[in-house]
Parts: sequence; C-alpha cells; structure tokens
Amino acid sequence: MVRSETSAGSANVRGGDALVVWGGWDGHHPREAVELFVPRLERAGLRVRVADTLDVYTDEDYLRRCAVIVQCWTQGEATGEQVDGLSRAVAGGAGLAGWHGGLVDAFRTSTDYQLLTGGQWVAHLDGMVTHTVDPVPARTAHPIIAGIEAFELTTEQYYLHVDPSNDVLATSTIVDNEQAPWAAGVVMPQVWTRRWGAGRVFFAAPGHDLAVLRHPSVSELTGRGLLWAAGLL
Repeated sequence: MVRSETSAGSANVRGGDALVVWGGWDGHHPREAVELFVPRLERAGLRVRVADTLDVYTDEDYLRRCAVIVQCWTQGEATGEQVDGLSRAVAGGAGLAGWHGGLVDAFRTSTDYQLLTGGQWVAHLDGMVTHTVDPVPARTAHPIIAGIEAFELTTEQYYLHVDPSNDVLATSTIVDNEQAPWAAGVVMPQVWTRRWGAGRVFFAAPGHDLAVLRHPSVSELTGRGLLWAAGLL
C-alpha cells in the first residue's frame, strides 16, 4: 500500500524530498506501478510523498524542496498552470523521471510538456511484440545503463517522436509488422536522459504493466534512472 507521506531521513540533495504523482488512465496500473519504486527512493534516504492530483505541481514552495518528481500519469489533461509549475520546478533543479505512457503519453495537447520530457508517444504498431532493448554502445558507462546487457521483452514496442537533444542510452529496432511496414528496421530510442535548466530528466519506454516493470533489467535501469534524476547517481 502506498502511503500518502513517508519519512526515511533526508538525502544530501536538493531538499531531500521525492514527489511521486500517479493517476490518469487505469490501464497502466499507475498506483501499483509507483508502489514498486517507492521503497527504492526511501532506501536512498529521500522523504517520499505520494499524490494522486496534479494540483501539487502548483505548490511552488513544496516543489522547491524536491530532489525528484516521479510521474506515472497516462493521458489526461493538465492546466497551463500545472505544466508551468512542473517545468519551473525542473528548471530550478528538481529531477523528473518516469516510464512508458506515464511520462510521454500524458497531457497530449501540451507542447510545453512535450518539450520538457523530450518525447511523445505516437503508436505501438503491432500490439504485444517480442523485441530487444539494446544499450547504446557509446553510453554503456552511464550509471543508469552500466552493466546492463541487451534484453528481450514481449510487450508494447513504443514508436515515439523524440527530441534530438536527448542523450539516448538504449534503443530498440522496430520489428517487421503488417500495420506499418514502413517502420520496420527503424532504430527507436527507448531510454534517454536530458537536461532542463538545472534539472535532470529520465525516461524509459518499457513499463506497460507490472510484469514488465518487474523484469530484472527494466526494474534496475528504472530504479537507477529515478536516483540519477534526483542527483544521487
């Protein structure tokens, strides 16, 4: 069970707080998904607050204490004030981290939000497909992906519109499919980081359901990504 407030000491980072925000489309099991990662944030010494409302993005005084904001909120709508509050918090030094549609299929009509995250979901072209997630050879020393070898998943393979300024850590080659034969062979970013002002942004495409998030490689790189965004890696 996720607690609305937990306290586990203070990490030596920007305020030592971690805000975890869940909601939106239920198909991605947002509450259960964030529960998987709250213990890792707590073990890192972060004070974790879990919220199921976007109004928290307008609480400037609280966000100023956050080392990282973890979002799992697929689809839905955010007001301009909420997006602006989130964007300013990250530009001011808070990290932003998330996975799958919970980060890059949220607030589809907000281009300001898409600029922040560095990408937008477009399609999963052939439903559940078996595909490989490949670390980018030139980035294997990055602490998020270090020691993680290529791994296979049978799940949605995200086709994304991606900001060219992202630091891509892992990719996947789009498998041949009848729905979009033109996409076969496209090398699609699947894990990336980016900077937004003084803040760090992390995204991982795998995470459609709890089984995917529990996959050892997905769980490890995602957990590391949250800590990297918080400035702890």
